Amino acid sequence: MKTSIKIIFTTCMCLFMLSACKMNKFEEQITKTTDKTVAAKVTLKNTDGNYQLLVNNKPFYINGAGLEFGNIPALAKHNGNSFRTWRTDNGEQSGKEVLDEAFKYGLMVTMGIEVARERHGFDYNDEVAVREQKERIRKEVLEYKDHPSLLIWAIGNELNLRATNPKVWDAVNDISKMIHEIDPNHLTTTTLAGISQQEINYIKERCTDIDILSVQLYGKIEHLPEYIKEFGWTGPYIVTEWGATGHWEVPKTSWNIPIEENSTVKAANYLKRYQIAIAGDPKQCLGSYVFLWGQKQERTPTWYGVFLEDGKETQSVDVMHYIWNNKWPENRTPQVKSFTLNNKTAYESVILEAQQEQVAVFKVVDLENNNINYRWELLHESTSLQDGGDFEERPESVKIDIISDKKGVLKFKSPKKGMYRLFAYADDGFNHAATANIPFLVN
Repeated sequence: MKTSIKIIFTTCMCLFMLSACKMNKFEEQITKTTDKTVAAKVTLKNTDGNYQLLVNNKPFYINGAGLEFGNIPALAKHNGNSFRTWRTDNGEQSGKEVLDEAFKYGLMVTMGIEVARERHGFDYNDEVAVREQKERIRKEVLEYKDHPSLLIWAIGNELNLRATNPKVWDAVNDISKMIHEIDPNHLTTTTLAGISQQEINYIKERCTDIDILSVQLYGKIEHLPEYIKEFGWTGPYIVTEWGATGHWEVPKTSWNIPIEENSTVKAANYLKRYQIAIAGDPKQCLGSYVFLWGQKQERTPTWYGVFLEDGKETQSVDVMHYIWNNKWPENRTPQVKSFTLNNKTAYESVILEAQQEQVAVFKVVDLENNNINYRWELLHESTSLQDGGDFEERPESVKIDIISDKKGVLKFKSPKKGMYRLFAYADDGFNHAATANIPFLVN
């Protein structure tokens, strides 16, 4: 019996190594031999409802990340093979510059196309405005369609969010038709905020020209394979955003402030969600783009990015490395054991009196026993609240009145009346950091 198990294990390992070798050779081919002037030919293969994405007739499963201003070299280093954007020109780089950098690191790009949203005031009954938008998009497609790192065109982002006019899907369908006419080498998709029967019906009735459906889910993503079947989507799909539990999905304090999970809880959720929702549907799911391979302010500066503002990697990067390589990185990120303020966790609604001594304790463990550096930050609670990922102002920082600061134990005087968050950071000296925060109210 033991001999049989050993044989099976050895065979599985050989198959895994062969598969990895093939993928590495494919990525090497994209990086080294693709002509910079020749577009990649991207197609779909359908075998009895089992879908496969092909690039130049070779299988390509998307191991990707959402990345607009993030770390492209780090994505390649961790063996991701693709990233998505939200627009062709992000304000800092042109589409060509983004695609050129992707090409440099052997990455393929799902290029976002900015499409106006009804929640921002666009009227899809305005035929002139719709036509002008389509013409603007035509120029963008013509400019970038022949780049060898272009993978898929993503037409708009979450156009269904707070939308009431189904004509938006007519417009998306017309844009998709136009793209296919001028760019026969690439596929089209559009991204949904969540998934519902109504949206699937709209796509199936009004948006038949798109090649792939894209879905964006957070805490509820574990139910995605069920939703796909329940709502009757039988075609291929990509998960174009997933990651930390959304700020609308978490428990709140007694004064109605969302509680952010610490970096270790987030990492555990990333792994669980990937295994259930993405790897769990090899038939229709073509891969995914984790959100966000970078950093942004959305409720807090640490909620959605897998990097911190100073560029340090959180434990969620370790998880993505494991997913993309089937092994953990050699040096792991510190892991959070606990974070308390006056012996209370964030889930206990911490309320303080002004100008009194308080004690915060941040406990972490490092698997390599590296020396840990601790840092603290105090911010006002965010009041620049948006939805759909729209721009938010970073909350104003507050100087901490420190009494003592020793190895993860901070004694300080609480500030004046108001709502705050205390952030704790612990880094290992190798560009990895754990983080947690506690919202608190000062009377």
